[in-house]
Amino acid sequence: MSSKVICTELSLPWFQVNALALLPSVENKSVKSEWAIFSHGYTSHKGDCLNWATRLVEVGVPCLIFDQPGHYLGSFHEVSSLQDFKDHSHELFSEAYLRLNALLEQNLGVGQFPSNTSIILGGHSLGAYSAIRALSLPTFQNLKRIAVAVGIGIGQRQATHLFETAFYEKTLSIRRQLVSPHLDSRKVFVWLKHEKENMVLSGERVHMITGEDDVVVGANGMEAFFKILEDQGNVVTADKPKRLPHHEPATATAHIYSFLKNHFGWA
Repeated sequence: MSSKVICTELSLPWFQVNALALLPSVENKSVKSEWAIFSHGYTSHKGDCLNWATRLVEVGVPCLIFDQPGHYLGSFHEVSSLQDFKDHSHELFSEAYLRLNALLEQNLGVGQFPSNTSIILGGHSLGAYSAIRALSLPTFQNLKRIAVAVGIGIGQRQATHLFETAFYEKTLSIRRQLVSPHLDSRKVFVWLKHEKENMVLSGERVHMITGEDDVVVGANGMEAFFKILEDQGNVVTADKPKRLPHHEPATATAHIYSFLKNHFGWA
């Protein structure tokens, strides 16, 4: 199936980011009613999710991937405060959904593709947290929804992010400058840990994928977050591949596709 990539931007009153929409060809007549929206982890960019979207659009799933606010590898746009990021960054999933729908209508034609019935919200690390949080946004309440969360958990040790480990020690000064000064890692990591430990969410569907060799999440980190979500009445499943290092989220592509294929019963 041929597909089309469209460069676009997402805007909220607090920030603006770059995004890419990947649209299936309507000529194939196999555009699916499931859509997917993905975002990346801290200090990275939407390219981390490109392989995920590429694999899904090949089988007819319309996709959109976007940059997190204040992340310079993806968008040269600022954030005004950490509080704005905390309060509103997850709302970009809603804006992404509305933009994807508009782009489908503009490029494939109104009525030329199936109505959307299910939404896949996914991400890596910070993006995974945002995707889970976005499940409860009003935009998605009339849809079947699922979050696919890659490289996420609650760290059970001192180091809280990859570039605070020896792996990235030599590039620390550079990496701290890849995000807005308002998104200082020491503040962001404390916030994320607190949010995950105290997340209030019920009645949602979440699938977690974290590698055994993920040195950021660490041993039992995924399981700790799994239990918090499950104890609140969410349906949670997990996959723990032997090899899925935190800094290589693209390697989750096959695991994401395999899970979604079985979940939705794709041929």
